[in-house]
Amino acid sequence: MARDYYGLLGVSKGASDSELKRAYRKLARELHPDVNPDEAAQAQFKEVTAAYEVLSDPEKRRIVDLGGDPLEGAGAGNGFGGGFGGAGFGGLGDVFEAFFGGGGGARGPVGRVRPGSDSLLRMRLDLAECATGVTKHVTVDTAILCDVCQGKGTHGNSTPATCDTCHGQGEVQSVQRSLLGQVMTSRPCPVCAGVGEVIPDPCHRCGGDGRVRARREISVKIPPGVGDGMRVRLAAQGEVGPGGGPAGDLHVEVHEQPHDIFVRDNDDLHFSISVPMVDAALGTKVSVDAILDGPTEIVVAPGTQPGSVTTLRGHGMPNVRSGARGDLHAHIDVVVPSRLDSHDTELLQKLKEHRARDVAEVKSTHAAPSGGGLFSRLRETFTGR
Repeated sequence: MARDYYGLLGVSKGASDSELKRAYRKLARELHPDVNPDEAAQAQFKEVTAAYEVLSDPEKRRIVDLGGDPLEGAGAGNGFGGGFGGAGFGGLGDVFEAFFGGGGGARGPVGRVRPGSDSLLRMRLDLAECATGVTKHVTVDTAILCDVCQGKGTHGNSTPATCDTCHGQGEVQSVQRSLLGQVMTSRPCPVCAGVGEVIPDPCHRCGGDGRVRARREISVKIPPGVGDGMRVRLAAQGEVGPGGGPAGDLHVEVHEQPHDIFVRDNDDLHFSISVPMVDAALGTKVSVDAILDGPTEIVVAPGTQPGSVTTLRGHGMPNVRSGARGDLHAHIDVVVPSRLDSHDTELLQKLKEHRARDVAEVKSTHAAPSGGGLFSRLRETFTGR
């Protein structure tokens, strides 16, 4: 049974290309793995994406409207199965044309005015910029509307003319022999590229394309709390489409640079502080320059053990959606003095004698972890590096 591709997108059978795109974007915003980690949502996202790819392709959509399924069969990689093309008979569309007379299943000319492609820009940000948000001006090379013909593609008052090769159909047909006998196949017209019309007197600036390449400066506002790999979408800031069609979107992908002190784990921040053995035993206070809060006081309680963690709630990174702050975790690295003078030795010896009972309480000795200091182990834990 053919899949209900229209139902997957929640649109009617007569939905326009713009309605399909709008429905897909709405669902993608809800189901994308970066937004919704649920496995069921990810599976639905794959189905919705496949449905949009089918319905946005005129040939595949025609197969769906005829009751077929263009993704049914073996060898597909999108989770639905394979397509009909490449089965040795020129594709299911050609088989329909063979049985229904060729012309009845014609695709017809494609529009000369088509939507532009989305663009991707990568932006490097440090941890402070990710925490506070930032507005940056970037320069992009892209396609913009031709300022001479305003997208028409024609020179002056000239107008497009019907293609003499396909007579405005946008495709040419030919008869081929196959296992089914004589099969009528169709392909886009090589002269007009499937548009059905040509421009005898094209615009001198864009050559009839309706758009030109240009360098633009765009202001990109990055919200607080973004993380590595997240994308910010700028609607209609991508490339203008052929024939002066609507511009696609510009996606800015954030690449967060490692920080010298802090290690990020989602909205939490981790760092290590070295505390002398005596201060760890007696207790002390350490000031650290936090990313958003400036000088922040860390209280080391008396008797703090090596590897202990002191947590400051609400002093981490802001969540990119809710704005709620994560936590700041201080990992205590107790430093044992390596050089002692006679006075230090005498004091420690007296302390040892005074605390002799502590020796009896030790049950086992654990080897120190290998692989560097505490900060190195923190980075390996939270970043995999």
